[in-house]
Amino acid sequence: MEDIIRKLPHKPKVNSLKKTLIYIIVISILIWAFSGLNYRGVMSTAQGTIVGMWNGLLAPDLEYLNNWTIDGLPYAIVETIAIAICGTFVSGILAIPFALLASQNIVGEKVSKIGKFIITMIRTFPELILALIFISIVGPGAPAGILALGIHSIGMLGKLFSESIESMDIGVKEGIESCGGSHGEILFRAVLPQVAPEFLSYTLFRFEINVRAAAILGLVGAGGIGAPLIFAIRSRRWDRTAIIVIVLIITVTLIDLISGSIRKKLV
Repeated sequence: MEDIIRKLPHKPKVNSLKKTLIYIIVISILIWAFSGLNYRGVMSTAQGTIVGMWNGLLAPDLEYLNNWTIDGLPYAIVETIAIAICGTFVSGILAIPFALLASQNIVGEKVSKIGKFIITMIRTFPELILALIFISIVGPGAPAGILALGIHSIGMLGKLFSESIESMDIGVKEGIESCGGSHGEILFRAVLPQVAPEFLSYTLFRFEINVRAAAILGLVGAGGIGAPLIFAIRSRRWDRTAIIVIVLIITVTLIDLISGSIRKKLV
């Protein structure tokens, strides 16, 4: 009896060894990552910068907010929202064929792998890199920002859309196929009606992200509020920096609230 007990596998010891090995690997990775940080301490200008930012926050440049010309803050924030809307609209439409190409229950396993690879390749490039590329093609301004957001969002929405298609009820599709339905009828009667609410929800969520991204793209000259923000920081106009940041926070918060309420009704 004792020999039989000794021959039984000791799973707790094996699991404990695995956990210990995982902890060692994670701790080693963290030590390696932090060892690569080249921290030089706080700069001598830090105190003056903090004081200037605080004073600017207490007395923001309200005249810049009331400047309704092309160089004013209202125009910059409207341009930022317009870039996000156009980029999201373009990507929301173009992501559908990529999503269908990546859906295993639509095109089969082999073709879906190619589609998934294309989507992964598209979303590999960050918006800033795409913005720099398109600036050299179409020049600086809003068009470069729209193209950068649109192309990058195709990869993100394509992945989410394909997951929705793969998790839908396949019975409706099979029913239309058994009745001799065409590919167009399968798409518009079986696929899109089921996944349309999720598509709209994901697109609205992506719009929220694109508003923030559009604010950053201006840093490289792709239009929006990023350009006046970086100019204000570089020239140490903390009062102007403060009003830009305040307006941006309010805008993003309102968009999040409106988009969130719409998404709740869709899903």
